[in-house]
Order: sequence, then structure tokens, then C-alpha cells
Amino acid sequence: MIYTAQTKKALLLCFEAHRDQVDKSGMPYVFHPFHLAEQMTDEQTTVAALLHDVVEDTSYTFRDLEQMGFDGDVLAALRLLTHAEGEPYMDYVARLKENPIAKAVKLADLSHNSDLSRLDPEEIDEWALKRQEKYRKAIDFLKS
Repeated sequence: MIYTAQTKKALLLCFEAHRDQVDKSGMPYVFHPFHLAEQMTDEQTTVAALLHDVVEDTSYTFRDLEQMGFDGDVLAALRLLTHAEGEPYMDYVARLKENPIAKAVKLADLSHNSDLSRLDPEEIDEWALKRQEKYRKAIDFLKS
């Protein structure tokens, strides 16, 4: 993990924002963005990884993040990473492909979300396998 003033601020916000959330397997959700952040190689991607689901899944807004002083390039990537309700999935993936921050975070996100070992064996059903295939296609598209 890269520790700077911005990444520390993002770590604290990520923890606070996702404090009471759990993932599909019942694990504390905050482990997911922390896992992604550990894979990033610079301050901007680390901050974006930590905050990638904050606006989509909590009551925080982009205005809140702006007021907290997060970098403009990170905010632009976060806007791309926030999947708008009703937006076709592959349209969402396509629009973030050209942003290097968003692309790096999304690739790590897709990889982690595709990892069926995160689920208990009885949770690996047809829906989980279809989701994994959808994410695999998105990874292939982003890498092409």
C-alpha cells in the first residue's frame, strides 16, 4: 500500500463509508477496496481503488469527495467507475477504458469479483457463474 496524505484520507473514508456493509459471502465489505488498493502502484490509483464504490454504495456524493480535497483526476476516474442505474453494463465498461486510473482499478475490481473462492461452495450457483463470465468478458475488453 502506498501511504500518503491522500491515501490515508481515502483509507479512513473507505473504512467509515463501508463500516457496516458486508459482501456477498458475509465478509466485511471494506476488505474488497483494501484488496484492490494493495495492488495499485501509485497514489491516484490507490485512492481511486479505496473509493471506487463509495458514491455508488453509500450516502457520500461526488460533492462530498470534492469538498474533502480529493484530486481532480481521481474524481474523474471515480465518476467513470460509478455505474449509473439503467446503463448497459458493457457501455459502462467501454466508457472507462481510456482512463488509465479507472481502467487499472476496474481490472483489479473485476478480477477480485470474479474470484469464486471468495464464496462458500453452496453460493456458487448459476447466477455466480454467469456473473463471473460477464466479468471475464469485461476484463478481455479492457485488456484489448
